[in-house]
Amino acid sequence: MDPKRIAILGSTGSIGRQALEVISSIADLSACALAAGSNWTLLAEQAQQFRPQVVAIADHIAAEQLRNRLPDGAELLVGPEAMTELVSASRPDVLLSGVVGSAGLKPTLAGIDCGATLAIANKETLVMAGQIIIPAARDAHVPVLPVDSEHSAILQCLLAGRREEVRRVTITASGGALRDHNDAQVADATLEEALNHPTWKMGRKITIDSATLINKALEVVEAHWLFDLGPDQIEVVLHPESIVHACVEFCDGSVIAQLALPDMALPIAYALCFPVRPARGVEPLDLSQLGGLNFRKLPDRFARAVDLGYEAIRQGGLAGAVLNSANEAAVEAFCAGRIGFGRIVPIVEDILIRTPKTDVVTVESLIEANQWARGQVARSIDPAQNAQSSAAQPTGRTKQS
Repeated sequence: MDPKRIAILGSTGSIGRQALEVISSIADLSACALAAGSNWTLLAEQAQQFRPQVVAIADHIAAEQLRNRLPDGAELLVGPEAMTELVSASRPDVLLSGVVGSAGLKPTLAGIDCGATLAIANKETLVMAGQIIIPAARDAHVPVLPVDSEHSAILQCLLAGRREEVRRVTITASGGALRDHNDAQVADATLEEALNHPTWKMGRKITIDSATLINKALEVVEAHWLFDLGPDQIEVVLHPESIVHACVEFCDGSVIAQLALPDMALPIAYALCFPVRPARGVEPLDLSQLGGLNFRKLPDRFARAVDLGYEAIRQGGLAGAVLNSANEAAVEAFCAGRIGFGRIVPIVEDILIRTPKTDVVTVESLIEANQWARGQVARSIDPAQNAQSSAAQPTGRTKQS
């Protein structure tokens, strides 16, 4: 049997690098296509090692450096649409989306058109466009597999029963870098402090999301779309040890949990090899050495952030796109030193509750909602900045809430 062909969007990022390590360790997997934003040096090294048929990079300047460093026969695609073109050109068996933010939307739709199994590592795609992605995937009989550790855990736990037997799911949260800080310290946290995650090694944006706990708001929305759950069926609890990644409670009171040492390679390998569980040479989980597992309710500041996910589900329409894009823009502003850490959640909250209503959700309206939300963040930071253009609402049959 030929190896399963994997296309990786964001191959130079944390998820992409770990995915390639998984592929190199499993003979039944191969990397047929690799895409990155601007890190041409690492992309060139990856291409030389894995010999993909297609390579894509968004940055034109980086592409000129990359062009002569690719292996013979590799096709190079360049520009903002290169990832989408890469999917159509390579027609992979599995499309692993590990890019940050809304950039994965169009390539994911291209993956559905190709019939590729979707391995979703960037939660933003489903938060922004779950109402488009999930029905399209179902109509095309395309599996959608989560790569987030929490949603992979839910998927594994669900194998213990039938969907109609599920009462609720519990997603755990480490609490991020600022978990043990008081509210005053959090409000004035520096970028270095917010990036100092105690458990996971992740990219900058998702590490900041973990510190605000907006990552759990996004995960609530993602769980809603992946598993057809209502907001009252999803809860989030604080679990500092990051050993229990999720639990599923069934109608008879049984609770099935997935436990593992913190290791993103596990959910990556599970998604890439699904439905087979691959053998991996990893350190065993020794429960006797853990000393204890702790769970507690979210403090108010964390609950405020997670509530944004429930609000997005209740609103529907463009709310997921606005939540995602407003958060992206606010995190970018914090990383650039334009706002304090404590302003991220209030800014996102204010913009989310003002999401324009719409009767029809399309890719175009989602992209416009993305631009609208970013403009609103800019106005929140500097009311004089781009006031006229950023005030424009998404077009279509919309009305202001």
